[in-house]
Amino acid sequence: MSGDGALLALLKSLISADYDALSAYRAAVERLSNEGARSTLQSFLEDHERHVVELSALMTSLGGQPPSRGDFMGLVAKGRVYFGNVIGDQGILAAMRSNEDDSNEAYEHALETNGLPRDIRRILEANLADERRHRGWIDYRVRAGRPSTMPPPAYGST
Repeated sequence: MSGDGALLALLKSLISADYDALSAYRAAVERLSNEGARSTLQSFLEDHERHVVELSALMTSLGGQPPSRGDFMGLVAKGRVYFGNVIGDQGILAAMRSNEDDSNEAYEHALETNGLPRDIRRILEANLADERRHRGWIDYRVRAGRPSTMPPPAYGST
């Protein structure tokens, strides 16, 4: 990592990605008819809120100004949910799987950065573990063809 500027840009992009995910999760939670799936997605939404708070605090401590919202991709993520709503809960979950693919990719890419400070790397790894858990639950539910609060069998955190 070459300087605080690059680190601030990285944190900014992750915060924006989490805001984009929040937008999609809010839309999904509002539209799901299955209470169990809605409850699970609400807990995932809260993980993304925590990510924004943690990463924003890091960015501020480094002298940066964290974003207060997502970017254009938030509209895309939300649009996927609206489109998925046409075919019901399974469509919404399929849209959220695509959105979680984006979140996972953002954190995986960030963790490929050389020279990340250890404390920041630890937070990004924890956030990636959340993202993988989200994607795993959603992927299992989409493949199983039914939303539920039950965790997928033997699904690890990676």
